[in-house]
Amino acid sequence: MGINFNKNTGEFHLYNDNISYLMKIMRNGQMGQLYFGKRVPQKDNYDYLTENRYRPVSAYVYDNEYSFSLEHLKQEYPSYGTTDFRMPALEILQQNGSRITDFKYVSHKQYKGKPALKGLPATYTESDDEADTLEILLRDELLQAEMTLIYTVFGKENAIARSVCFENKGKEKYQITRAMSLSLDLPDDEYEWVQFSGAWGRERYVKTRRLQQGVQSVSSTRGASSHHQNPFVILKRPTADEFQGEVMGFSLVYSGNFLAQAEVDTYNVTRMMIGINPFGFSWCLSPGEEFQTPEAVMVYSAEGMNGMSQTFHRLYRTRLARGYWRDKERPVLLNNWEATYFDFTEEKLLEIAKNAKADGVELFVLDDGWFSTRCGETSGLGDWWPNMERLPGGIKGLSEKVEAMGLKFGLWFELEMVNRDSELYRAHPDWILHTPNRHASHGRKQYVLDFSRKEVVDYIYEMVAKILRESKISYIKWDMNRNITECFSAGYPAEQQGEIFHRYILGLYDLYDRLNTEFPEILFESCASGGGRFDPGLLYYAPQCWTSDDTDASERQKIQYGTSYAYPVSSMGAHVSITPNHQLNRSTPLKTRGDVACFGAFGYELDLAKLTAEEREVVREQIRFVKKYRKLIHTGTFYRLLSPFEGNFTSWMVVSEDKKQAIVAYFKTLNDVNREYRKLRLKGLDENLLYHIIEEETDTGSFYGSELMNIGMVTTDASAGEAPIGEKACCDFWSRIIVLKSE
Repeated sequence: MGINFNKNTGEFHLYNDNISYLMKIMRNGQMGQLYFGKRVPQKDNYDYLTENRYRPVSAYVYDNEYSFSLEHLKQEYPSYGTTDFRMPALEILQQNGSRITDFKYVSHKQYKGKPALKGLPATYTESDDEADTLEILLRDELLQAEMTLIYTVFGKENAIARSVCFENKGKEKYQITRAMSLSLDLPDDEYEWVQFSGAWGRERYVKTRRLQQGVQSVSSTRGASSHHQNPFVILKRPTADEFQGEVMGFSLVYSGNFLAQAEVDTYNVTRMMIGINPFGFSWCLSPGEEFQTPEAVMVYSAEGMNGMSQTFHRLYRTRLARGYWRDKERPVLLNNWEATYFDFTEEKLLEIAKNAKADGVELFVLDDGWFSTRCGETSGLGDWWPNMERLPGGIKGLSEKVEAMGLKFGLWFELEMVNRDSELYRAHPDWILHTPNRHASHGRKQYVLDFSRKEVVDYIYEMVAKILRESKISYIKWDMNRNITECFSAGYPAEQQGEIFHRYILGLYDLYDRLNTEFPEILFESCASGGGRFDPGLLYYAPQCWTSDDTDASERQKIQYGTSYAYPVSSMGAHVSITPNHQLNRSTPLKTRGDVACFGAFGYELDLAKLTAEEREVVREQIRFVKKYRKLIHTGTFYRLLSPFEGNFTSWMVVSEDKKQAIVAYFKTLNDVNREYRKLRLKGLDENLLYHIIEEETDTGSFYGSELMNIGMVTTDASAGEAPIGEKACCDFWSRIIVLKSE
């Protein structure tokens, strides 16, 4: 790991044992891009990577010369309008109306470790030896503006973190209208673009297409990263798959409006960018002020998609998530929402908690409906004090009673929202995001509080902190059930209205940070109508996220499979719910529901008392299994084996760091008849170790790792031919969990 600077050639080389990143100071003083990929040796120069020939119908920088056009050069952080006609990484609207800039190299510094980003989540190091950081200072002399490109290369991960900081050193303010966190020019277009798209109830489906000339992108303009797209994309070689080939992943550590874009020009150069969505964005930067972009993380893998994912998993689980719960085993919880919805009393809640404790649950969570006048969707949001008619002892009394049972207690909040029928709205109607003299749209009868304003965040913080200080609360489910419309703040002048989407997210981060600081042992789970804000930004404050409101076991295979491309298993809230499922009205076996949910932060969304005695025993066994293996599941190396997007079977597995244990999940969507014999090739094992294959506590045989990986594990089931009497039959939505233990 290190950073080399060749002062004779102006070339920078960031590297570790596996990757290299090369760039240089170009002859016009701007920064050029040379290479990102597998590690290459240090050389005296890399001049051969810069090619620039005369091409007709181009523009050229230097008078009477036809050998330097930015249109045909790979650049590090490009601008528009000075011979480059592609989409830029930055744009600044100046007082005279111009958007032309010229940021040239001034100096650089390099140091051990990694800087924090003020007010923003970011990856971090625990010792300076884990990473090296390079900061390149560029300056536009006419504008008197400075820009610092920040790069951190990690020693043990094939990842580079990037961001940009702008500072106004002049005497006039200006508007930043585009400030991407990362721009990378690649020399060819031989890539497939992979995105993670969907909607409520079907988040992060895998979508793949070949890059074409022109612009392809995903984005959000909803004020949140959204159910519809995720701030994470992949560029992979067409021949790459899960286990081999060249793959690059690009992830934005941010929770608001984003843009991820690849532009392929007519010479097949690919420009990859990710950052704050410039649509509707501007930032008024006054003299002496700074603007910091969110962090982007890019990962290179020469070992396919799984290799890329495993880098993100390790990095995000141990160097993005933080605090008391980062490395702790997550408690098995039961949430009352699908058991009661708004129809509950304290007596009913305590009975549900009592049954949960009897079956091995460790945490009882009270969802919506506990506060103010809240008995439905139309009232109470914003008034965070307990409904004493429903809960005679308040949250304090209920939490103490639950803890007396031997359970921890958790509570639901939706802190960013308000109903018109609330004390908060009646006192402060101007505290919602709304456009003056225009109709304010609602979602679920609720409106979005203006978190761009400090006084609003302060007010919410004090209400929540009061409850947390006086009660025994170990977990918070932080929900957010609608996106932003009419994005206008009464707290800012006209020239700053383009800042409100971003300032809202900064306010959200501030509230999270203050609550994390005062209550460091509370486990936060982020939620946004399920997976509507499942992004790296919130993992910094809440180490797990409610993956989707859709708890159907079959759909969850797709959702969790897609989510796993960037996010660790430990971050995925995954629960067993009632059947027929409340989202799809589909019936799936209780075993399958548990087998899917155990690959996440495990819990239940039902009233256990309504299950049969046989089902209760299945639940107890699921909980025993999760408690026994949750550390392995959450911290082991995760492999995707069979995709639910490509066939009737889904499979994934997790392997311990020492490779002595593994757990394989194998799911069949629809049953079949008189089919072929089947084997599944496993991954990540020690080829020389002998593994016992254990299913439902029964040792079914022993095989060497080399057999299991090269020949495969037999997965033939009763559908292969006519099942003899007594053989365990299959059914639709069938599942197996196999434990591998070495001698």
